[in-house]
Amino acid sequence: MTDGILLHVEGGLARVTFDRPASLNAMDFPMARRWREVAHEVTSDSSVGAVILDANGPAFCAGGDVVAMSTSGSSGAEVTETAEAIHDGIRTFAEAPLPMVAAVQGAVAGGGLGLMLTADYVVASENARFVSRYANIGLTPDLGVSTLLPAAIGQRRALQLLLQDRMLDAAEALDWGLVAEVVASADLVSRVDEIARFWLDGATAAFGQATRLVRVGAGRSFAENLADEAATIGAAFDTPEAKARVAGFAAASAKGRRS
Repeated sequence: MTDGILLHVEGGLARVTFDRPASLNAMDFPMARRWREVAHEVTSDSSVGAVILDANGPAFCAGGDVVAMSTSGSSGAEVTETAEAIHDGIRTFAEAPLPMVAAVQGAVAGGGLGLMLTADYVVASENARFVSRYANIGLTPDLGVSTLLPAAIGQRRALQLLLQDRMLDAAEALDWGLVAEVVASADLVSRVDEIARFWLDGATAAFGQATRLVRVGAGRSFAENLADEAATIGAAFDTPEAKARVAGFAAASAKGRRS
């Protein structure tokens, strides 16, 4: 049983795939629990250097499975428990030194925005659509939306999505900074694979630490961030990968000065 999320790890790349297409990849409790398990499994695997987050079916993610919660008679406490499991997975991915790219097609709604923004780099297909719709059913933001959305697009624009029944198309999402790139639907998979391969073929550890520094920095003081930066770059400088790359850069610079 996959509980709605597939995981495939090969050649340093972890591919995490939402797999409840009939429910628009909305998260029920088993899927929430699986998300948390996958996050811990991927981030504790030393062979993984990059992560792709994608989805099967016509939509990326419709957030929480409100239909399942309603028809099963779920309580508020159970909804909180589901959200907390998903939050643990989001936090685990966000704090790990692993760059993540999301491949987004079709609809992204409600908490799906937060799951999408767990990724450091988002590529959307031209048919992608983005909407909040929390207040339409009397609910409030979860899955990191109240933090990750304003961090991505600014507080005022985040409130436009949360306080109005507004849908962004792919071009608007790109203009707002919600996504990094928009590509033709046929090119989505290949473009995301290309980005992940760029990380794996390059200074993989440095890309990972860059994402970690940016992610965790928002919740700390400037002094703490500076101390972390200093320690991280010092540790990086002593790695064999950095030594080889720095030496190559220095040699090329010296050659350029002599030219």
